[in-house]
Amino acid sequence: MNWDYELLKRRGLITTGFHLPYNPDLVGLARSMRKALTSAEKKLWEGLLRDIKFRVLRQRPIDNFIVDFYCPKMKLIIEIDGAGHFKDDGRALDKERTKILEAYGLRVVRFSDHDVMMHFTGVCERILAMGI
Repeated sequence: MNWDYELLKRRGLITTGFHLPYNPDLVGLARSMRKALTSAEKKLWEGLLRDIKFRVLRQRPIDNFIVDFYCPKMKLIIEIDGAGHFKDDGRALDKERTKILEAYGLRVVRFSDHDVMMHFTGVCERILAMGI
């Protein structure tokens, strides 16, 4: 991928050219978030993503964000959204975040906490239908 390394540097992002650009200041926070998954994240991780055929990373820094789950092979980000994501400001932030992540050639799919907890089979079927 051809990135403007000077622009990335000005935005506080680093990359080796192999990995997607990320903010190194988020690495510690992402590590601690991996140890404290939400109930819905834990259910999806333990019930599907941990043992899937392609490697899935939890709480991965990409750009200036920490995404819930990232499958590099499929260029797929899976986000589990809590209640704050459904307010006007949360929707606007998610829309901008998705736009930035899609500019890297990534697909972003979102599920609510409620859907993961109450409709787990359907969530899993939708993820598996993406070829992951």
